[in-house]
Amino acid sequence: MTAHSARRPPCRRSTISFVVPCESQAEVDEYWDKLVDGGEPSACGWLTDRYGLSWQVAPTELDAMMLDPDPATAQRVTEAMLKVRGKFDIAALRAAFDAA
Repeated sequence: MTAHSARRPPCRRSTISFVVPCESQAEVDEYWDKLVDGGEPSACGWLTDRYGLSWQVAPTELDAMMLDPDPATAQRVTEAMLKVRGKFDIAALRAAFDAA
């Protein structure tokens, strides 16, 4: 036993995470379904795979939507993103982006 482990138990937390940029809903669905199998879904497109690694499966257009120069548009998209439990629905994000 090392001196470090004698003082406190090992901490299990994610020290690395990955983002899978997806061009379409089909890509979101494909990567999400494969990665979450045996793992656990989380909020905002995040999941933990069967090996304990953290992934976000996200549409590539999300960044541009959230950085829209119109603050109201960016706010709507951000609010829609924060409501996501599980995988992203690109149509729902686009609806928030296009809402007047």
